[in-house]
Amino acid sequence: MTSEPLLVGADIGTTNIKVAAFSPDGRIVAEASSPTPTYYPRPGWAHHDPEELWRCFVAALREVTGQLEDANRIASVAVASFSEAAVPLDGQGRPTSDVIAWFDKRTQPQAGWLDRTVGKDRLFGLTGLSLQPIFGLCKLLWLKENEPDAFGRTATWLNVTDYMAFRLSGVAATDYSLASRTLALDLSRLRWADELLREVNVPAGLFAPLRPSGSALGPVRPEVAAETGLPKGATVAVGGHDHVCGALAVGVVEPGTMLDSIGTAEALFLPVERPLTDPEIGRQGYTQGAHVTGGYYVLGGQYTSGASIEWFRDALGSKHDYEALIDEAENVPAGSLGVLFLPHLRLANPPYDDPRSRGAFVGLSTDAKRGTLFRAVLEGLAFESRSSLDPLLDHSNAARPKNIYAIGGVTQNRLLMSIKATVLGQTITVFEAREATSLGAAILGGVGAGVYADIPSALGELHHAKTVVDPVQDQVPLYDALFRQAYRQAYPALRGLHHAIHRLQETE
Repeated sequence: MTSEPLLVGADIGTTNIKVAAFSPDGRIVAEASSPTPTYYPRPGWAHHDPEELWRCFVAALREVTGQLEDANRIASVAVASFSEAAVPLDGQGRPTSDVIAWFDKRTQPQAGWLDRTVGKDRLFGLTGLSLQPIFGLCKLLWLKENEPDAFGRTATWLNVTDYMAFRLSGVAATDYSLASRTLALDLSRLRWADELLREVNVPAGLFAPLRPSGSALGPVRPEVAAETGLPKGATVAVGGHDHVCGALAVGVVEPGTMLDSIGTAEALFLPVERPLTDPEIGRQGYTQGAHVTGGYYVLGGQYTSGASIEWFRDALGSKHDYEALIDEAENVPAGSLGVLFLPHLRLANPPYDDPRSRGAFVGLSTDAKRGTLFRAVLEGLAFESRSSLDPLLDHSNAARPKNIYAIGGVTQNRLLMSIKATVLGQTITVFEAREATSLGAAILGGVGAGVYADIPSALGELHHAKTVVDPVQDQVPLYDALFRQAYRQAYPALRGLHHAIHRLQETE
């Protein structure tokens, strides 16, 4: 029996909480998952109960340790999670309110106030973020205005990743990649933007001390070890933002590479040497932040990539015949018989900063069957990826990627990946690492525990199965024409209609 150490990585995701134990070369030895509990009290609102999140995380940890012959081999544990969602804690480390979900829309008034008070361009220049309601500072301001008692009792504001690490180790800290998503970090200086926080009357002391990803926080607390089956001596290390940890797992750490991380949402992740300063990038909704390896990244993408597929499957297809949907769509000619799909099911994606935009099918006829519509959904997702990527490369110091790597459960949709490679006109390497985000977190834990000397050493030990997806060359001209002449016109053409519908809904 081998005595090599095991590294536990967790991914607190929008849909599921996943935990896996990895060997140092990246093989999954044990894994478990639990649905992420989310509540929707009214349209546009969503939240999590922090104690319930913790219990689900503990249950997944306990299942993983229970699968191991010797859980004492676990050397480390680290956590990645969605960003823009945090737990407000009192001085004793107890939650003072629920966790507002990252995609919750209730904070639009607070974002508007920040725009009027501070200004979008100034915020972008300081934090690297376009002003969007999802970011942490908007949620803190909402709590202050709407739950003043909870805000008054709040002593610390911990991202969900940091909250889990705090419960594991007893130490409160935040890494730079998640701090980058708060709208409260001075990105160039990598420190909390104290002057900004004073200006908006938010105590800077609410934010935890900053620590590099992969640094050790301490051992697992004895009571948590008893509850989860983790060994008492296992090191708890600082984790990071889920998309950034996924990028780490497949080696997207240098300019010239790009990660396409496709889950419920899609992140187009490009490493850059320094923060971008062109304010137009922020106006278009792009964001940037600190990489878990050092350096920086710029981020485009879309909010409802996998979510669009799930919506179609549940509303118009069937939960039980996903493969049949793909087969039907493969039998539809490229271009979907003239049907276009705009995947703005929650809001518009960069380069359109428009929370009032919504999804649409355009070009329907009696020829359109279920497979036609599903192919249009997949083509719309690919077009939207290109729509987000092209402007970013046009006016930034981000190098056009020589290598595009893809991860995430949605990459198993073979037709989507073929269409995407064809629309982008580039080969995509799909990593068959089923839990890349958890692996990225596990790598950081391994560095913190001394299993790896450093991140480059860790990446040198990993072995990934890969699939190379090439463009369908005879379809490249068609998709290029459809993108340029039709798809790029869809959002501008529908903008006024969607805004009118939004106004009508507000008056109901």
